[in-house]
Amino acid sequence: MSGTVHLRYEILRTLRNRTILAVTLALPLVLYYAVAPSNRHSLADGISFPLYFMAGMAAYGAMFAAVTPGAHIAADRSSGWTREMRITPLRPGTYFSAKVVTSYLIAIPTLVLLYLAGTTLGVRLDATQWLKMTGLLLLGLAPFVVLGIIIGHLASSTSLTPLVGGTVVIFSLLGGGFGDYFTGGVMQTIVRLLPSYWLVQAGKIARGGGGWPAEGWLVVAIWVIVLVPLAVLAYRRDTSRG
Repeated sequence: MSGTVHLRYEILRTLRNRTILAVTLALPLVLYYAVAPSNRHSLADGISFPLYFMAGMAAYGAMFAAVTPGAHIAADRSSGWTREMRITPLRPGTYFSAKVVTSYLIAIPTLVLLYLAGTTLGVRLDATQWLKMTGLLLLGLAPFVVLGIIIGHLASSTSLTPLVGGTVVIFSLLGGGFGDYFTGGVMQTIVRLLPSYWLVQAGKIARGGGGWPAEGWLVVAIWVIVLVPLAVLAYRRDTSRG
């Protein structure tokens, strides 16, 4: 199986999965419109609530999109398809690349839909701010893409749904996707060590015209550096069984 064929297969199977599309595209949009309209004239953390909550829901939906390939990996392992692919010329690098590309192809429409929803409630940013926010969100997703691959190779198909859902919800809650619950003390220090915190901060930072501080870049980079070797180990452990 060539890399192009494998990538096309991954994209098509994702687009045909209604559950994945509902969770990544529809759910964040529904939550946004359930909460933001009644608070459209309010402020949160110094910015308009529609922008504040749009950034939170964008992070929430994008995180779900990022870990989606994990569901495909678990399903392939369960059906034996992963074992069949190992006898093809498909290289591990091509295999991982397809998962990464698929994650981002799902995440981008999620962001676009929430941006459009935000504009209907008065969110106004210039082109530079939109691009900066999008760039930070996509960069901040990298740890979750790798985490999805790890989960897919370690979890069974039956345990995957609650594991993925619980992981994303916990990261969203702690990172401020549904509101800032920790504004000081030890918990605030811990929260700032999570990549989800910097995902949510992307919208706020873009509104102010700046970028992540060095701390944000460092946190995201460390998570990626730690998780990538774990993903490789999970993959090798899984494939060695066949």
